[in-house]
Amino acid sequence: MSHFKQSFCIPCFWQGQEETDLRKVLEAAKRIGYPAFEFWFRDNAPFDLLVKLSGEYGLVISTICGHKSLKDGLNKKENHARIRAELSESIEVAKRHGIRNLICFSGNREGKDDEDCLDVVAEGIKQSAGEAEAANVMLVIELLNSKVDHPDYQCDHAAWGVEVCKRVGSPNVKLLYDIYHMQIMEGDLIRTITENIEHIGHFHTAGNPGRNDPDETQEIYYPAVMRAIEETGYDGYVAHEFRAKDAPLAALEAAYKTCDV
Repeated sequence: MSHFKQSFCIPCFWQGQEETDLRKVLEAAKRIGYPAFEFWFRDNAPFDLLVKLSGEYGLVISTICGHKSLKDGLNKKENHARIRAELSESIEVAKRHGIRNLICFSGNREGKDDEDCLDVVAEGIKQSAGEAEAANVMLVIELLNSKVDHPDYQCDHAAWGVEVCKRVGSPNVKLLYDIYHMQIMEGDLIRTITENIEHIGHFHTAGNPGRNDPDETQEIYYPAVMRAIEETGYDGYVAHEFRAKDAPLAALEAAYKTCDV
């Protein structure tokens, strides 16, 4: 049995917004063997219903977004007070419902220097690190590609994100290493993951190109990547965040089998 646990981003897999649609996904997830699921912003999701259904099906909500917004984030000092307040509220919600991870965002560059913004981002998230430690909640800064999906996003290389984590110096501030995004930006996935696993608190998957199923039609060989993650002893979540090419629930099951190493 793997050290790590598989999860999935539920908005990628439910069709429709009714409770019956959500139940179909969660019933399938439970049958497949998933222990957890996640979603993005609370105000864009039926949060109370998802909490209720997670309890009914014995599933954990592993991860949600901790603050707004992806483009306007931690790399602006004028955002720090707002983000600290938003993270404080999210940390309380996470503590109450047993949610392990809160996703955080660097924001877009908008002409700002990468080196200068290392301290700005570190300073911003450090303001919430103690509160996260006390609540046993992980703040995970997401690595995203700025080439295809998120033009101008600043935290777009693993080395930059790792340096932010080092400057914060908290065991509860790590990276969300999105395998799809980092394949686009820099590749060398297994080496980068292995060398920096102490600074990684969560993973996302998807196939490249296309952000579709992590199957044999795309360029990332996920069984090898998953084995490398397993060999590090990582015991957090690896979550599937892809757009299924065909039947979503069948794709969800196939992804679980691919990554069950």
